[in-house]
Amino acid sequence: MKLPSKIKQIIQVTISLLIALWIFWYLYKDIEFEALLEQLYASNWGWIFASLTISVVGFWIRGWRWTLIISDKEGTPPNASRAYHAVMVGYLVNLLVPRAGEVAKCGVLSRSNGIPLGHLIGTVILERTIDLLFMIGVILLAFFLQNQLFLELANEFVNFESLWKSAMDNLPIFLGGTLVLILSLYLIGRRFRNHGLVQKIQAFFRDIAGGLKQINAIKNPLGFWLSSVAIWIIYFLTLLLVAKAIQSTAILSLGEILLVMVMGTIGMLAPVQGGIGTFHALVALILIQFGVSETDGKIFAAIIHGTQMILMVIAGLISWVWILRLTPKSKPVAD
Repeated sequence: MKLPSKIKQIIQVTISLLIALWIFWYLYKDIEFEALLEQLYASNWGWIFASLTISVVGFWIRGWRWTLIISDKEGTPPNASRAYHAVMVGYLVNLLVPRAGEVAKCGVLSRSNGIPLGHLIGTVILERTIDLLFMIGVILLAFFLQNQLFLELANEFVNFESLWKSAMDNLPIFLGGTLVLILSLYLIGRRFRNHGLVQKIQAFFRDIAGGLKQINAIKNPLGFWLSSVAIWIIYFLTLLLVAKAIQSTAILSLGEILLVMVMGTIGMLAPVQGGIGTFHALVALILIQFGVSETDGKIFAAIIHGTQMILMVIAGLISWVWILRLTPKSKPVAD
C-alpha cells in the first residue's frame, strides 16, 4: 500500500531527528552534566552575548542581501525588515524539517508581498550558489593556513586514491546514465507538453530561471558582494567570540578558528535538524586535534550550537508572530 506523501514526510523527518539525537547522545553519553554546568558558569558570558548580538546582525544582512536580487517587477518589493523576518522563519522551520526552511521563507514573502514562489526560489538558488562559492573559498583559505592538518583530517574521512580509481572505473556508466536520463526527460516533456501538470512545471522552472537571471540585474552589486563577504566574516566572529569565552579554547589562533568554522559548516550541511550531532562531532574532532581536551571540545560545540539554536528559536518565533500580523498582499503597499 502506497503511503500518503504527508505520512512519508513525517516518517522521514522522524527518522532524521532520531538519527540526530542518537549521534548527539552517543557523543555526549560520557560527559557528566555537572561538567557542562561548571563550564557554563566559568565561561565569560559577555563574549557569548556579543557573539549572539553579531549573529543577529548577520541574519539582518542576509535578509537585506536577499532583497537585492528580488525583482521589483514581481509583486511588492520587500524591505530589509520583512526579508529578515522571512529568513528567521526559515531558520525556525529548518530546525523542524531539514531543508524546508528555504521554501518556508519564500512562502512568507510570496504571501506577504505577492511575489511568485518560483521567482523567490530562483533567487534562493542564486544565494545558495554564491554561498557555496564562498564556502569553497573559505575551505581553500583554511587549507592554505593549515594545510598539513587539513590533509591529515581529509585522509581520515576519505581515501582519495580509492575514490579517484572508483570514479574512473565507473565513468562510462555514469556518463551513459546521465545521458539516458536527460534524453528520457526530454522525450517525456515533448510527449506530454500540453498536459496541465507539465505546463505548471514548465512555468515553475521558468520562474526559477528568471530568479537566476537576477545575477545580471542586482540593484546594488557592490552591496551584494560586500554583504556576502560580511556574512562569512560574521560567522567566523561568532565562533571566535565564543572561543574567547572559554579558557581552553581562548588560545586558539585565527587559522585554527577558521578550520573550526569549516568543520562546523560541513556539519551543518548534514540532512538533520539544525546540524544536531554532526556539528558537535566535527567541531569537537578538530578541537581535539588542536590539543583541546575531548570534554572541553564537546562542551565548546554544545555551547556555540546551543546558544545559536536558542537565538534562532526565539528570533524565529518573534518573526513568525510578526509575519502572522501581516495581511497577504498582491500589489504594492507601504510597510
